[in-house]
Amino acid sequence: METAPILTWTLISECPIPSDVQKLLTPGEEGRWLAAYKTFRDSAIFTTKRLMVRDAQGITGKKVEVYSLPYSSIHMWSSENAGMIDNNAEMELWTRAGHVKVSLRKGIDVRRLDSLIAHYVL
Repeated sequence: METAPILTWTLISECPIPSDVQKLLTPGEEGRWLAAYKTFRDSAIFTTKRLMVRDAQGITGKKVEVYSLPYSSIHMWSSENAGMIDNNAEMELWTRAGHVKVSLRKGIDVRRLDSLIAHYVL
């Protein structure tokens, strides 16, 4: 059965963790970042408990929306490495909220993220 994703994010390259995200963490997440990636306008952060996507909006980018996807809500996922012609790798996450697609630009290790999600989901 084919289902369209409710959200699609594109990760471009690894980046530092945004300083304003620190105050959104729970005590068990503090200082325990696993990975952070630049998106088109902002960043996606993989913590020990969830995937957070920080999305700046509007012309100035002062309005910020933060998506938080706990690993505990992931029921199933798939990963696909990049090919010869298609340089982007992909991950798809099926969650309680719906289907999320994550496109990974060239140079991002999809197997690292696959292993990270497996570690925290299983």
